[in-house]
Amino acid sequence: MSLDVAQLPLGPFETNCYLVRQDGASDAVVIDPGFDAAAIRLELATRGARCTAILITHGDVDHIGAVADLAEGTGAPVHMAEDERERLERANDFVPAGIPVRVRSYAPDVLLKGDELLDLAGISFETLRIPGHSAGHLAFAANGALFSGDLVFAGSVGRTDRPGADHEALLASVAMLAERLPPETVIYPGHGPATTLGHELATNPFLAELRASAR
Repeated sequence: MSLDVAQLPLGPFETNCYLVRQDGASDAVVIDPGFDAAAIRLELATRGARCTAILITHGDVDHIGAVADLAEGTGAPVHMAEDERERLERANDFVPAGIPVRVRSYAPDVLLKGDELLDLAGISFETLRIPGHSAGHLAFAANGALFSGDLVFAGSVGRTDRPGADHEALLASVAMLAERLPPETVIYPGHGPATTLGHELATNPFLAELRASAR
C-alpha cells in the first residue's frame, strides 16, 4: 500500500501541514494543521478527500493554530501527546512573545504516550516518542514515511534553545530512529522539503556527533 502525501506549507513560518491517505482513498489524516483551516479543507475537497483524524507532532503554535477550526468543521478526533496537551488546551499562554497570533484552544480527543499503533483512514501509524525540540514531541511512521515535526529537517534540526528543549535528547531521538527505521525512510518534516533518514544521517552537519560516535 502506497501513501498519497500532500504537503501544504501554511502561515508566516511556512509550516508543513500534511494530508495523508491511501492512494485513491476518500478518507485522509491531517498532520499538524498549523494555520488556515479553510485552505486545508479546500485542498481536501479538491482532492476528493475528507479528514477523518488529526495528528499533532507537538504543541508549537505554528503546528496547532488551525486545530480547533478544522476539528470542529470536520468532526475529526484530535490525537496528541499527553505531555503536550496543555499547549493546545491553553494555546495562547504558550505563544512566544513578539509573535502576533492568537490561537483557539482545544481539548484533544486522544492522548498519546508513544509506541501506540493507530489505525486511521485505513493506515497503520506507529507513534514514536522523539524529545529534543520539545519534551513531548511525537513522530508518526507509516509505510516507509516518517512525519517528524521539528526534530530534523533537510540539512538542519529543530531549535533546542527554548524551555523543554534539549540538544542531547534530540540527538538521542535521531539515533533511536536510525536504529528502528531503514535509511530509505522518507522524512516529511515540519518545515522545508522532504528528505530521507539515511541522507540526513550521512550529510546533516547538525548530526555530525552521531556520525562520529558510530565510527
